[in-house]
Amino acid sequence: MKIKAIIFDMDGVLIEAKEWHYEALNKALQLFGSEISRYDHLVTFDGLPTKKKLEMLSMEGGFPRKLHGFVNELKQQYTMEIVYAKCKPIFQHQFALSRLKKEGYRMAVCSNSVRRSIEIMMEKSALAPFLDFYISNEDVVHGKPDPEMYINAIARLGLRPDECLVVEDNDNGIKAAMAAGAHLLKVESTEDVHYYNITKRLEEINNA
Repeated sequence: MKIKAIIFDMDGVLIEAKEWHYEALNKALQLFGSEISRYDHLVTFDGLPTKKKLEMLSMEGGFPRKLHGFVNELKQQYTMEIVYAKCKPIFQHQFALSRLKKEGYRMAVCSNSVRRSIEIMMEKSALAPFLDFYISNEDVVHGKPDPEMYINAIARLGLRPDECLVVEDNDNGIKAAMAAGAHLLKVESTEDVHYYNITKRLEEINNA
């Protein structure tokens, strides 16, 4: 068996943006006397799209649904401010993706973020040139943990699930990758995403 493509999650994998999303959403929620605790962020909300987080806040805490659209827009605006201030190239990621591309692997990003966030973060981190395409939460009906995003990416690559390796860091993404039938490399943080970790996993799969 030969892996032909690598699909990356973005937040917590290629970009250390989990904290940025948390800060931005809470900044928007605090205007209306609400917020997500750090515990709930880590245990329940990590990796979910903002719309899903707001829906959960309404169901569990009575947050007004009529504010969803406004809070979502504010959150995206605050996120972009942080991205422009903090998002910079990371050498080990540029090195990994450039080497993998040179070796003939096709690469894509599947993220529960909105498309604009993905585009800007990939440009600011200087990873855009190595990627074939992005799939955002705006390109699917159901975000992760639903496998739709990964199923669509694999189809777009024209490959079988067992020819693809997904790099993920949280439970929602891992569930999506496994349900799509792809191979998995689980990482704890962006620091684990480097050429040697990825090639080690590729060898394990190819030699199995």
